[in-house]
Amino acid sequence: MHTRLHRETWLRRPPRATVPAALRPWLTDPGSLTARIRARCGNFRVHVLAQQLALPQRDEARLLGLSGDELAWVREVLLLADGRAVVYARSVLPRHNLRGAWNLFHGIGARPLGAALFADPRIARQPLACACLDTRDARYHHAVAALPGVALPARLWARRSVFLLRRRALLVSEAFLPAILDLPR
Repeated sequence: MHTRLHRETWLRRPPRATVPAALRPWLTDPGSLTARIRARCGNFRVHVLAQQLALPQRDEARLLGLSGDELAWVREVLLLADGRAVVYARSVLPRHNLRGAWNLFHGIGARPLGAALFADPRIARQPLACACLDTRDARYHHAVAALPGVALPARLWARRSVFLLRRRALLVSEAFLPAILDLPR
């Protein structure tokens, strides 16, 4: 079954008036976020928070053409640069896409997904979109829960895009944590 993508509800470009200038390159760089972070730190690591079948968020399900009660494979991780969490990332793969084209997703463990996505020339990335996540968004609360004792701002800027392999979709969202701005430019 091929994925039928629906219209994106996130913004095509980060608004200049509300996005800090230092964050704009992180939101708009179409390359590998993993590679970009690795180039700016001595030690890069992925900390897996969860990998399981779960209900996607409403906007994720809509974008991937899933019904509201359809389960997907959801992977949530923190990307760590020199031991500091810089990104909360969430990947959503429709369950019917788990076998075959996206088989790599199954045994990924703590390896960075970005490295696998950008290593395969058959994988095409759709345009990036961005949004400001706040307390009304469950992804914001997941990021907060992943960092007990760390005071996060009331809003986190995030980006997401769909990766296609043989017309089967994988959605990757990345919320930028304050420590991302401490990395060298």
